[in-house]
Amino acid sequence: MPTLYHGSNTLFDHPDLRAGRDRRDFGLGFYTTTLRSQAEDWARSVAERFGGRPRLYIFEFAPTADLVVKEFPEIDVEWLDMVKANRLLGGLRHDFDVVIGPVADDNTMRTISLYVAGLYDAEEAMRRLRHFKTNDQVSLHTRRALDRLALKGREHV
Repeated sequence: MPTLYHGSNTLFDHPDLRAGRDRRDFGLGFYTTTLRSQAEDWARSVAERFGGRPRLYIFEFAPTADLVVKEFPEIDVEWLDMVKANRLLGGLRHDFDVVIGPVADDNTMRTISLYVAGLYDAEEAMRRLRHFKTNDQVSLHTRRALDRLALKGREHV
């Protein structure tokens, strides 16, 4: 796995699963991306909304065969249903250590919100979402997964 980046407004030495916000795409967890610019944007956004200084964390991730990983190469109905369950019900709605897939971002949220509300069925939501280019996210949901992360650097954005 390539280098992973995390954008934050807080200073820390070790990721904490309890510090994450609930009702995220893949459930409660520690969210990273392979895209440095995306993590920098996340850092600025969270600092603007909640205060603090925008910080970029740089990690190396060394997955092992015992990790249970779910990967969504693209937006599909299974991804859509996972996002819906986690955003609607909160907590953690799966048993994966790591989930990799597209981000439900500002460009896709209107469609996803209408799907969650029941105004679009899966077919209509997928028809609308097919046209979006999405960024990626790599979310870690267990201590086992976090133990495979090594902090390589921390920068102010």
